[in-house]
Amino acid sequence: MKLISKNIKHLRKLKNLTQEVLANKLRVKRSKIGSYEEGRSAPTIEFLINLSDYFKIPIDILLRNDLTKSEDSSFIEIGNQRVLFPILVDSENENLIEIVPIKASAGYLSGYDDPEYIEQLQRIKLPFLPTGKHRAFPIKGDSMLPMKDGSFVIGRFVEDRSEIKTGSTYVLVTLNDGMVYKRVLNNIAFNDSLLLMSDNKKYNDYSVPINEVLELWEFTCSINTQEYSEEELKFSSIINMFNDLGIELKALEKLI
Repeated sequence: MKLISKNIKHLRKLKNLTQEVLANKLRVKRSKIGSYEEGRSAPTIEFLINLSDYFKIPIDILLRNDLTKSEDSSFIEIGNQRVLFPILVDSENENLIEIVPIKASAGYLSGYDDPEYIEQLQRIKLPFLPTGKHRAFPIKGDSMLPMKDGSFVIGRFVEDRSEIKTGSTYVLVTLNDGMVYKRVLNNIAFNDSLLLMSDNKKYNDYSVPINEVLELWEFTCSINTQEYSEEELKFSSIINMFNDLGIELKALEKLI
């Protein structure tokens, strides 16, 4: 129970609350808060539920993570709960970009909100990126030509789902499909889902319910780990030309 003791005290101080004020909000005696913070007794299940509801932080995060390393900005609100979002900074307090390598991408789904998992990832800093939280993800396969297999997409974290832009590309961490990089059609207002589309049209489009999207990262830039050949560049240009032509034909159909 050592972690929960530290976490109660840390969260209370983040909100600039005295033990007396927090006790009143959670409907317990001040002595209980002191006892829990000092580790002299273990919090009851009822207290943990009330604590979780008040701070909007899941109980498993309260029990399993050392929150003393986090600030209030380390949490993001998803639905009616705040999820721990580990962001690392350098000595100048600038955000570092964590790189999710190919070998670790399978484990990202279970470790994306775990500070210990994020801390062991390699990190880089790119000074030309816009403001925001960024992370680098590996690309697998050829569904998003001309992006080559083994390239990395650096994405800006999207906290507000209302900012999702139709036609833009995103790295999505999903409950059932893992981590994917796709072009997105925003259907949230229509049926609470996103339509995920591949630029390589041999892959079918498919929908994902928005409540199954755990994280969303908007494309900022990419890092290619292989050089393009002249033939690949020509092929990519042809694909883009036909894609643009298809868009123009659809627009023409609406006018006829």
